[in-house]
Amino acid sequence: MTPSILTAHRLLKSYDRAPAPALDEVSIQVAAGESVAIMGPSGSGKTTLLHALAGIVPVDAGQVTFHGPTGAVEVSSLSESRRSALRRDHFGFVFQQGLLIPELTAVENVSLPLLLAGYRRQDAESRAASWLDALGLAGMGGRRIGELSGGQAQRVAIARAQVTGASIVFADEPTGALDSATSVEVLDALLGSTVGQGRTLVVVTHDEDVAARCARIVRLRDGRIRDDSAPRGAAATGGPRFAGAGWSADEDGSL
Repeated sequence: MTPSILTAHRLLKSYDRAPAPALDEVSIQVAAGESVAIMGPSGSGKTTLLHALAGIVPVDAGQVTFHGPTGAVEVSSLSESRRSALRRDHFGFVFQQGLLIPELTAVENVSLPLLLAGYRRQDAESRAASWLDALGLAGMGGRRIGELSGGQAQRVAIARAQVTGASIVFADEPTGALDSATSVEVLDALLGSTVGQGRTLVVVTHDEDVAARCARIVRLRDGRIRDDSAPRGAAATGGPRFAGAGWSADEDGSL
């Protein structure tokens, strides 16, 4: 049995003025190398669950534990500064709008997490360029974000999320702002560079086609898990391993 990389036990989270908890006794396990889609209607708690698992928002009760390379860490008990360090060193994030810095070039956006971690600029930008190449953006590292298409910008965001060697990538509606054809390309890149390389992906989505590509679909309603199962009809298809690009990510995120 594949060991868990992330476990959550009886999570409770409420917001001021909300009539009901955003998370109501939610428990979940995510295996190393697994892809998990979190689905549910607006207000079901799916984004709150993603943020709780990633240590972005503290929970009111319950435990989130990350089983990392140096042992188990109880995320829910860490201070804000230590949660920030955990996210910087072990987690990657891809959001619907990318949240890239428009004044910076693609390679500068991707290298930013490495610079914040203390890498020399030359080393950081070399590693960033390798990730851009692997994701089909060779020769585009010098372009600013406004000079890229929506799909290209999301691939920059995917590269930035993994350049430090993230064990888990959390993605919140990563294809929500894209057309169907571009969504497929971005999802291929996301799955291929995470689970295709033995890493873990947790994605929030409204798109059943996106969810069907994951190994599990967790469906929430009113802050509770209503279903947790494999996609109906077929196993997850996953994504390409980028064999054609001739690369494989090492544990530290280098290529």
